[in-house]
Amino acid sequence: MKKRLLSLMLASAMTTLMLAGCGSGTTQTSSTEEKATTETTDTTKDEAQTTDTAKDTSSEGGLVGVAMPTKDLQRWNQDGENMKKLLEDAGYQVDLQYASNDVATQVSQIENMISNGCDLLVVASIDGNSLGTPLQAAKDAGIKVIAYDRLIMNSDAVSYYATFDNYMVGTKQGEYIVGALNLETAEGPFNLEIFTGDPGDNNANFFYGGAMDVLNPYIESGKLVVKSGSKDFADVATANWSTETAQSRMEAILSSYYADGTDLDVVLCSNDSTALGVENALEANYTGKWPVITGQDCDIANIKNMKAGKQSMSIFKDTRDLAAQVVKMVDAIMKGGEAPVNDTKSYDNGTGIIPSYLCEPVFAFIDNYKELLIDSGYYKESDLE
Repeated sequence: MKKRLLSLMLASAMTTLMLAGCGSGTTQTSSTEEKATTETTDTTKDEAQTTDTAKDTSSEGGLVGVAMPTKDLQRWNQDGENMKKLLEDAGYQVDLQYASNDVATQVSQIENMISNGCDLLVVASIDGNSLGTPLQAAKDAGIKVIAYDRLIMNSDAVSYYATFDNYMVGTKQGEYIVGALNLETAEGPFNLEIFTGDPGDNNANFFYGGAMDVLNPYIESGKLVVKSGSKDFADVATANWSTETAQSRMEAILSSYYADGTDLDVVLCSNDSTALGVENALEANYTGKWPVITGQDCDIANIKNMKAGKQSMSIFKDTRDLAAQVVKMVDAIMKGGEAPVNDTKSYDNGTGIIPSYLCEPVFAFIDNYKELLIDSGYYKESDLE
């Protein structure tokens, strides 16, 4: 940053002495910003030169690398675009990359961001344990790293963590099930099946843990019965949060435990992509009473299913709020200060507690989805038709 500041001061002095016009510099900055944000896996020599030129001609901000896991899930597209827009509005250049859920691609993208001169990295990891080498390079270069939504594990290069309260996500899902089935007073028993997320995503442990802390007393008392016997995290995890994987597992469960007409009362799904797989399997292979189904992210397909009575609720994590908070953190760091945080106890990545900012999730269901999602401008009514 100091070298960059000195370069800017020298460039400014030379510009004044030579009476060079500023209009062409502005045009060049606009052009290079556009190239620096190209969402490609490989960074060419020309793109690297473009990024350097953009940095030299900018009079404010800096270059922020934003590494997102995939475009395959709707929420990551929204996260990336929200962050890019808000960072650019705040005067920063943004190199936004998506890695198609491939760890090697994400590693390469982060390495390119470092070599191209990014001043700060915001990283939503694919596998929280696989970024040690590139993040060490970032640390060696003096580049701060903000882990975005997914905690990056076993790396002391992580400076901050920005996410939603992921344990609370799980507890809200569990509490919804308690209320929907009236578990406090109903006689039961009720049949439950469990689907959580990718074992490489540390958040999946929090979602699962929060929900199971609520539901375990009812499982232990026999009021909730897991007929498949799959209760441990390793048995209910879903690789890559895949809809197809969740659907295949649900089909196997239905065939083995519910084909005789036994009712399935509730399915705990940690997010909407797994919930969608469960719902697809139920539509094709189940004729009993439709179960309570939880979710998370308020994806369009799932809200449509909610309107059709096929999904009971979904946790709404307004990515606009999280992006806005990350921009505040970036701004504080780039100006030489400490990022604002509200949690310094909960998130240990294996090298120590990572100072974190936690946004609060809420849940959407049929009675409030319009207020949360449409009235707030998150979706248009036509998106959900």
